[in-house]
Amino acid sequence: MKKALFCGILASLFFAFTFLLNHSMNLSGGYWMWSACLRYLIMLPILALVLRWMPGERFRPVLDAIRARPAAWLVWSTVGFGFFYLPLTLASVFGESWLVAASWQVTIVAGVLLTPVFGKPIPVKNLLLSLVILAGIALLQLPHLRGNDVQGNCMALVPILVAAFSYPLGNRKMMEVCPPELDAVQRVFGMTLCSLPFWLAVACAAYARSGAPSGGQLAQAGVVALFSGVIATILFFRATDLVRGDPRQLALIEATQCGEVIFTLLGGILVLGDSVPGPASMAGLALILAGMALNSLVTAQ
Repeated sequence: MKKALFCGILASLFFAFTFLLNHSMNLSGGYWMWSACLRYLIMLPILALVLRWMPGERFRPVLDAIRARPAAWLVWSTVGFGFFYLPLTLASVFGESWLVAASWQVTIVAGVLLTPVFGKPIPVKNLLLSLVILAGIALLQLPHLRGNDVQGNCMALVPILVAAFSYPLGNRKMMEVCPPELDAVQRVFGMTLCSLPFWLAVACAAYARSGAPSGGQLAQAGVVALFSGVIATILFFRATDLVRGDPRQLALIEATQCGEVIFTLLGGILVLGDSVPGPASMAGLALILAGMALNSLVTAQ
């Protein structure tokens, strides 16, 4: 259990690099479209190398699964990765890194509300606990809805909402499409491969608007791809595999992802010079973290 807990917390640390480096690239003048597409363009060869190093035939099962249902793979990979990450990267233009990371937790609420799409009733307990998360996000946003930054923060919330619904929708649909014999690394590789047309189109648009990315942006996007796209994902799935037989321990591991909000907050203040959240924002953060933890426990039960 200690090993699983360590892997889960470490995964949340690496996931935090998404929010920190996206905001950093924005502060240094990097165009947000490049920040989004470079992550997945760099992830693809890294994941290919990971699969090559793993034992057994890893590529053929993925390609066979894609050939069997190409339209479904293309559509839901684009929704789960493209319509998720492009708007989330746009949000970093308008908000502090910790504000975006905390507001992003609305995806838990979106996941509950999407339950009927998959033929199941909305779990009432989860919905009530999701209201705790929504209350926390409201408190978090309250200090930013005054003065001159109202429009900017509203602009940040809209793409976060789009991303929050796209991520669980695309990934749950892909769980239905993906054959059970494919593991998590193979599924992520297949989804990255099938979202490639979307990312190439975004890259063309980025080049037309701002020219080629700088070396600094390319390097930071590479770190996001490696840390958040590959290392964090593998660590998190490793943690859940270690406790898959115990629902309560699994819920605890899922709750470790609250850590990405904390790590993003500390990193944003200490490294990027983000503003320190006030009392209302701190109360909002506490409610979000409590709602996430309770949601995981109720789901396990």
